[in-house]
Amino acid sequence: MSPPAQPGVPGGRGSKGPPARKLLCMCSLSLCLTYLCYSLMGGTGPAALRSPAALPGSAAPGAPRSPTAFPVTAAPRSPAGPAGSPGAPAPSAAPPRASNGSREGAAGTWLRTPLAPGEVITAQSGAFERDPQESSTTDEELSRAGSPGSRGGGSSTTPDYGEKRLPQALIIGVKKGGTRALLEAIRAHPDVRAVGTEPHFFDRNYEKGLEWYRNVMPKTLEGQITMEKTPSYFVTNEAPRRIHNMAKDTKLIVVVRNPVTRAISDYTQTLSKKPEIPTFEVLAFKNRTLGLIDASWSAIRIGIYALHLENWLQYFPLSQILFVSGERLITDPAGEMAKVQDFLGLKRVVTEKHFYFNKTKGFPCLKKPEDSSAPRCLGKSKGRTHPKIDPDVIHRLRKFYKPFNVMFYQMTGQDFQWEQEESDK
Repeated sequence: MSPPAQPGVPGGRGSKGPPARKLLCMCSLSLCLTYLCYSLMGGTGPAALRSPAALPGSAAPGAPRSPTAFPVTAAPRSPAGPAGSPGAPAPSAAPPRASNGSREGAAGTWLRTPLAPGEVITAQSGAFERDPQESSTTDEELSRAGSPGSRGGGSSTTPDYGEKRLPQALIIGVKKGGTRALLEAIRAHPDVRAVGTEPHFFDRNYEKGLEWYRNVMPKTLEGQITMEKTPSYFVTNEAPRRIHNMAKDTKLIVVVRNPVTRAISDYTQTLSKKPEIPTFEVLAFKNRTLGLIDASWSAIRIGIYALHLENWLQYFPLSQILFVSGERLITDPAGEMAKVQDFLGLKRVVTEKHFYFNKTKGFPCLKKPEDSSAPRCLGKSKGRTHPKIDPDVIHRLRKFYKPFNVMFYQMTGQDFQWEQEESDK
């Protein structure tokens, strides 16, 4: 039986027929036109906006795709690394900023690694997803996760025996969208075992091989699902192909959030570690006077969800991708978890009885329905108070993201109502 059709999506969820392909082609063309207009306005920077359709190696398996690209000059690259990993981009200097309300001098180098004109951000470059100040899973943590004495990251009721298997489901994004909350909630299910650390296999550790990746996973019994979460996968160009090569039936989960709020949260995380960085307003613009948003800044670019999703749809049908609302994960965690459990083919075990809303933190905490122990909340790094941002900057960011949001709604068949949320404020 074919999956039910989704409103607003010709061909329905997971359709591979002509209507679905026509929609993807229309979205690709629309994305490219949007980028081109922004480029002509001066909106491109060292990392020019490019559609995944224009990226090398992004054609669907067995179906070469004609690239749609803007005239750009490719940057010199070093030879490819092990296991098909791309070479690192050649370094380039970041241009100084004028004194017309945009970044100047060293301020422009914060939170990004300079890229040569036309260069795309790949898994090895790391400039796209990982800010210099961002914490990451270390090799030592991954080694502990895969050690014989480690219980991995599954339900506490599951004994430490079974077999280590490659994951059947992945939480692939997005950063600061609510991925940690989702992982902790799904780990409460007895039929799910998930590693607590972020393996970063498909973006940073791919050359270590699948056996290394398997060893990082917790042991599972027959019928249990192995999972992991690494939010940077969603914005890594090579990740869809690599995951498809591992197992083309892998189920993918993406937690998305209003991209304006997500960008501020991203900045807030970095600000907590590096208080001396420039203001959000300075980093968000290439030219504040002209109102040109700097989409090469990872905090901004990650939120262009339609751009990244197009890359994934070249390898996976929509029926294998679940989009979770980061906002509803806070306001209605049980409802979102019901969707997640249905998507994974699990019995609805994690329900409203597992959640307690913490008014101080402003989001739900997990609790065990069978006992009276205190609810378990996410760490102090979650729920930080955001700095006050100039309302004009917020307004400009909303206008910037709106066409990409609408395109994302059309591609997924889901209306996340971010524009409605903003108009209510």
